[in-house]
Amino acid sequence: MTQSTQAETDAETLSNDTPAPEQETGWSPNPSRRRIGFAAVVILLGVLAALFAWDLPPFSGGDETTNNAYVRGRTTVVSPQVGGYLVEVPVFDFQRVEKGELLARIDDVPFQEKVLQGAANTAAQQATLANSAQSLRSAQAQLELQDAAVAAARAGLQKAQADMNRIAELVDEGSVSLRERDQARAALQQAQAGVRQAQAQRAIAAENVRSVNVGRGALEAQVAGAEASKGLADFELSRTEIRAPRSGRLSEVTARVGQLVTAGTQLMYIVPDDVWVVANFKETQTAKMAVGQRATLEVDALGDAKLTGRVQSIAPAASSEFSLVKPDTGAGNFVKVPQRIAVRIVLDKGQEAAERLGPGMSVVATIHTQD
Repeated sequence: MTQSTQAETDAETLSNDTPAPEQETGWSPNPSRRRIGFAAVVILLGVLAALFAWDLPPFSGGDETTNNAYVRGRTTVVSPQVGGYLVEVPVFDFQRVEKGELLARIDDVPFQEKVLQGAANTAAQQATLANSAQSLRSAQAQLELQDAAVAAARAGLQKAQADMNRIAELVDEGSVSLRERDQARAALQQAQAGVRQAQAQRAIAAENVRSVNVGRGALEAQVAGAEASKGLADFELSRTEIRAPRSGRLSEVTARVGQLVTAGTQLMYIVPDDVWVVANFKETQTAKMAVGQRATLEVDALGDAKLTGRVQSIAPAASSEFSLVKPDTGAGNFVKVPQRIAVRIVLDKGQEAAERLGPGMSVVATIHTQD
């Protein structure tokens, strides 16, 4: 191959490797400024949405939310105070009842007999007490009789003493014999013995009066005990009717007619109308919380409905301090665990959806700490 031919071949090769000029198609590989700006806005909005969803700055600091919250209420356990067989249960599951409404009835025949027995015992003790009053009057009359006997014995003693003094003077004059003096001395001694005997009889009568008085106190105590027994029988009879201690809605009624129940047997529950929410926040969330701040509540059982309320109180200690088993933080393998602080939230009045709330329902609670 000649040099000219080789040169032509190389020139043709270079001509084929050189890219051809770009044809006019209307598309450019470099994006426009408008498209770049639109993409930047979309990215910025996505970042802001993520920050808002995760409650990060600049959207953090205004609200505190927890799903560890539940509806609470003073649920009342309905139990009998006496034992017996149920003869009537006029209520049914989930019924609304008012305070004082009859819930169940226990067979009252044994309790009526106890009332009659108590009344009879009271009457017997009162009769014994009345008899004691009669005995007291008799003992007091006997004491008065012994007082008179003592007075008579003392009068006889005075007469015998006077006679003895006169006879002693006459004996010295020789007008009376020694025999008459001895008789007068014997009469004086007999009068002295009569006074002592009368005084002893009076002491016995006085002791009888004291004994009757002491016995009367015991009998009065027995009457009081009998009346108390009768009052207890009346109370037990009145408790055979189990009535609602407060207004509310019943739980499932487990009581059945013919069932033998004892004092304390759980028959049903009454769910009150007054409920509130207890939200357990992490301790780091409660720094800005205060009583009176607004709260928004989302209840799982109510779907999308939202309720409003206010912070009523904040627990004085972490929930772990109220547990039966306290956590041991003295071990060498200590790991810090965020504690929970209970916050009580009361609902605002006039919310129709709140009528469906019941204790135990799950709630998502949000407290607006900026308030």
